Amino acid sequence: MVKLKCGIIYKNQESWYLPGRGVKKGETFEEAVRREFKEELDGELEELKLFGVYNNFYENKNDSIVVFICNDFTFTGKIDSEIEKYDYFKVEDLPEGISPGSRKRINEYLINSYPNVGRW
Repeated sequence: MVKLKCGIIYKNQESWYLPGRGVKKGETFEEAVRREFKEELDGELEELKLFGVYNNFYENKNDSIVVFICNDFTFTGKIDSEIEKYDYFKVEDLPEGISPGSRKRINEYLINSYPNVGRW
């Protein structure tokens, strides 16, 4: 088991994204983020703090996005088929190709501008 305090970003196709997926029927946002982290990286999250709530209207979507911060987690790194790969980066050394929404959230984090409500 690996225990880290760092930022994990997933890569799918040509871009890097903050981790996450959908909420299942009857599931809370917190339950969803814990389930997704378990499924995607075989990991466990400790205390979650709300970072922000956003609406995404890109490509005619009407998605609600809830972002949490977790500074204490463990994972084995065993990925599932939903992600191409993952990596962790220092905020001062981020890779090229981070999605615009993910980049905005990272910048908000850097200037302590949260919790937030707004457009993704």
